[in-house]
Amino acid sequence: MKAEQGSILIVDDVEANRDLLARRLQRQGHEVAVAEDGRQAIERLQQQSFDLVLCDIMMPEINGYQVLEHLKADPDLRHIPIIMISALDDIESVVRCIELGAEDYLFKPFNPTLLKARINASLEKKRLRDQEQAYLKQLQAEQEKSERLLLSILPKPVAEQLKQQQHLFEQNILEPGSGIRSGIAESFAEATVLFADIVDFTQTSSHRSPIEIVNLLNHIFSAFDYLAERHQLEKIKTIGDAYMVVGGVPTPRPDHAAAIAEMALDMQDAIVKFNQETGESFSIRIGISTGPVVAGVIGTKKFIYDLWGDTVNTASRMESQGLPNHIQVTAATYHDLHNQYQFEERGSIDIKGKGEMMTYWLKAKIS
Repeated sequence: MKAEQGSILIVDDVEANRDLLARRLQRQGHEVAVAEDGRQAIERLQQQSFDLVLCDIMMPEINGYQVLEHLKADPDLRHIPIIMISALDDIESVVRCIELGAEDYLFKPFNPTLLKARINASLEKKRLRDQEQAYLKQLQAEQEKSERLLLSILPKPVAEQLKQQQHLFEQNILEPGSGIRSGIAESFAEATVLFADIVDFTQTSSHRSPIEIVNLLNHIFSAFDYLAERHQLEKIKTIGDAYMVVGGVPTPRPDHAAAIAEMALDMQDAIVKFNQETGESFSIRIGISTGPVVAGVIGTKKFIYDLWGDTVNTASRMESQGLPNHIQVTAATYHDLHNQYQFEERGSIDIKGKGEMMTYWLKAKIS
């Protein structure tokens, strides 16, 4: 077996023993430090990293048993292997040391060949344990990275449900055709959906490079993302230059309509600020609708969390048949908020796919 080299701490209250061991180990290529008692050993271990400790048992003040107990009780030190070296030639001492967590036990006077073999074996185990810990840390880091990526795509409750179903499927607890393969869906009796669209963005951006277009959208939508997080709303997706967000999903909340109204007003302010900072002249149309929705994840590839239902379609129509720099809402949203916000009646208009509908302009919050 190839000799392992490492940093070794020798703990012994007899100077001659320390010197003998130190010289022998240094000749074998190890880095060696010494401690003349248990207290000094503990201090050295807290200040410096070691791969192995050779510790005498019979020492004044703090003996080898106590040093061993201290190290194994410390989360930062318990991984360091300890070989106990003692003149106590009795099985009880050996058993006690092993039970306390010692890696090995050697009797004085020790056999140099056996000592070398035991040290090399302990250092090899330490190296393998260190590799395992490094791998586990790397694995944990990758898992946390995957978790952050998943949570950037899906709401946390949905992500947890998806992971649980995946686990059950992998364990053959879910039958084929069930669980993740049949999707995740949930009905919500009350939610408020918002669509926002940058007016004439396609025409305005026709003379710009693709990178410029992406940077513009990223700037604007990042501001919207911040607002969604601040108002504790769920961003659903962006579609070209359109932005979709919902309140009351996936976690129901009684003030879903008010939260969406606040975001809509803040989005208008965000566009004004963007124009002032960049010299652009963008405007947005916003449409809002309140009612029941179905939300969930379907498919097995590139899945996203999405919404379905008449409320979603109506919110989209409120946006597309609205006016620049206006927030158009349905009667249902108006009835939820008319005591808290200022509205202007637009009147009855023909909504594609819906027929005549009474709609309102959201103007401001009642101070």
